[in-house]
Parts: sequence; C-alpha cells; structure tokens
Amino acid sequence: MQLQAQLTELTKGQLFEGYLRVAASEQRTSSNGGKYLDMTLADVSGELNAKLWDGTVAPPPAASIIKVRALLQEYNNRPQLRIDKYRLSDENDDIDMAMLVPCAPLPPQDMLDMLLNRADAIADRELKSLVLMRLEQAGERIMLFPAALRLHHAERSGLLNHTSTMLRAAEALAPIYPQLDADLLAAGIILHDLSKLEEMNADDYGLATEYTVSGQLLGHITMGVSALHDAAQTLGVRRELAQMLEHMLLSHHDLAEYGSPKRPMFPEAEMLHLLDLMDARMYEMGHALAQIKPGEFTERIWSLERRLYRRLLDGVTITSDEV
Repeated sequence: MQLQAQLTELTKGQLFEGYLRVAASEQRTSSNGGKYLDMTLADVSGELNAKLWDGTVAPPPAASIIKVRALLQEYNNRPQLRIDKYRLSDENDDIDMAMLVPCAPLPPQDMLDMLLNRADAIADRELKSLVLMRLEQAGERIMLFPAALRLHHAERSGLLNHTSTMLRAAEALAPIYPQLDADLLAAGIILHDLSKLEEMNADDYGLATEYTVSGQLLGHITMGVSALHDAAQTLGVRRELAQMLEHMLLSHHDLAEYGSPKRPMFPEAEMLHLLDLMDARMYEMGHALAQIKPGEFTERIWSLERRLYRRLLDGVTITSDEV
C-alpha cells in the first residue's frame, strides 16, 4: 500500500491510506432506500468524489481533516474513492499540511520575523512606529492568511510569502538605486496588502473562501489607506510622511482598471508597484509551469494574457504570446 500518495497520482485499483481535507460531505439516500455518505475529499493536488456505503456512519464536518482508508475505482468513467473507513484527525496526528493545501515554502514565523526585524530597523521613529502598529493590528491572522482568492499566492501563509519576497527583492535592489529611501520602500511593502485581512475571509487552513462585503464594496487598497490614515493620526505621524505612504498604497496597482486611482508619483511608489507586479507574475508563472511537462505550452492564462512555454533544459523559461 502506498501511503499518502497525492490524489491525482492514484490509479484505478490502487489503495490509499492517509489524511485528506473534507471539501463537502452529506448523507444521502440511494434508489433502494439505503443510506450512504457522499463526500468531496481533497489534497494539495486536487479533489475526488468519495463514497462510504455505510449509512450508519455520520458525515464528517466540512473543512475537517480525516484519516481515510479507501480504494480508487471508476464510476461513469470518472475516478471515485470507495471508502472502507475513516476517522477524524486529532491533535496527536502528525499531519503534513503541505500535502493537503498549497503552502508557502518558508515557515510563517520565519517570514513574520523578517517583517518585524525590517520594521524595527527603520531609522525614522514615526515611520517605524506606524509600521509596527499596523503589524500589531494584523494580529495572529497574518500567520496563515493567503494573499488572494485565486491568483498569486493563493496559499497558506501566502500574504507573508508575497510580502517577505518583495522585501528581499527590495534589499537586493537598494544598492543599485541609491536614490531610493530604502526604509520608506520597506514600509510601503509591509503595509501595501495588510488590509487583505479584511478584504477576504479565510478558513482555518489558510485558504481564502470568499470576499467580505467590505472587500467587495471598498477593496484592500481603500481599506488600507483608511486604516493607515487612522493609525498615523493616533500616533501623530507628520502629515507629509503619512501622505506619501497613503499614496504608495493607492498607487501600487498603477492603473485605474487594476484598482489604483493614482499612478505612482515618486520613486519609492514606482518601485513598490514594480516589485508587486514582478512577484505576482513570477509566482503565477511558476505555478502554471509546474502543471505541465517540459516542452509543453500552458493554456492561455487570462491574468497574464499569454501562454507560457516550459523549456526542455534547466534555466530561464521562455514565454510566448504568439503560439
């Protein structure tokens, strides 16, 4: 028996034993009046329908994690798990969450420490206090929160992954562009997406489930500027500094059609936008290319408005707008 294989790797007749996430679960009645469980079970690779033909067993709660013993079969030419038995997971189970949901590559505490250390290194006291206050307001939710519902960094701890990667890129670029205020840029990076915590709802696994009412009506840019303004007033931050940070948040998507009412009007704002765009695109490209074999093209990716090519040799990936 192969333990904890990914669902998409299973073949007909293969046994599975391991942990899966319950996407949906309910008790149903068959045509002959018998009861059975109909479930959708998932891991990081995808979802499968599953059946347990014992009507006396209660359905597990949606969004729970269960340990399953099952056989992969086919029904109407589609793969289906026939469950022999299952149990709810408990705190003693050694569960690798990276097998169940997309996860950031680094531990969340390491990424949060990176943000906190960079904020603490800011020389301007008012700027440092403002960034630290907003991080404190973010609280524990930032540890597992994703950066998006579906696109870039839509993963467990994705918001920290996106922010910490941008910070590392900014640190590398700062010596090349000495005219940049490195502290102001770092502050803008840490602050720019914090209000995604209010823009979306996320489950206990760190996956976004839906946009909130405020997220749909206002969006994280508007909410972020409002929260930043309130924090700056509470701390008595000088107005020019607060306005520059507010502008960086307002303009970090660059164009009105992408949510920004203003375009970047000073170097740190421009660099924030470029780093945000670069990190988002590199993530989306890497994610898309991981789904195909070398020598193949992806389907057209609407967010990038192109197809991508995964080259046969290791190295830089070629993109194509023509194919």
